[in-house]
Amino acid sequence: EVIFMSSSYAEINSENIVVRVIIAEKDFIDSGAMGDPKNWIQSTDGDVTLRKNLAGRGMTYNKDRDVFIGSKPFPSFVLNEETYMYEHPVAPPDDGKRYIWDEDVVNWVEYDYDQPMPPCWNKNYSEE
Repeated sequence: EVIFMSSSYAEINSENIVVRVIIAEKDFIDSGAMGDPKNWIQSTDGDVTLRKNLAGRGMTYNKDRDVFIGSKPFPSFVLNEETYMYEHPVAPPDDGKRYIWDEDVVNWVEYDYDQPMPPCWNKNYSEE
């Protein structure tokens, strides 16, 4: 029995930003039916991730490293050169308490999850 598995392909723009991801066969991408095949980067082969991270809209494709990299959540976050994912610059405390990241102090702050989310969590958020 032959199992036929499709792959995911990410279309990147001139700035190497992923604009969309589709499930398709290589022949379909190569046909040009979705535009220039050079703008499509294979992200998975069946269920195997090929470029460290699954491609997603808004991610960047780094041609030199041949990886998809997500957005940097906060200015202080650092890129892990093995996983190509952004990480906190400081490890969270391991004392059993609950913490959230506070970019203003570039560190973890203790937080009571029964309280409303403090404004330091996402300064771009608006309740309007």
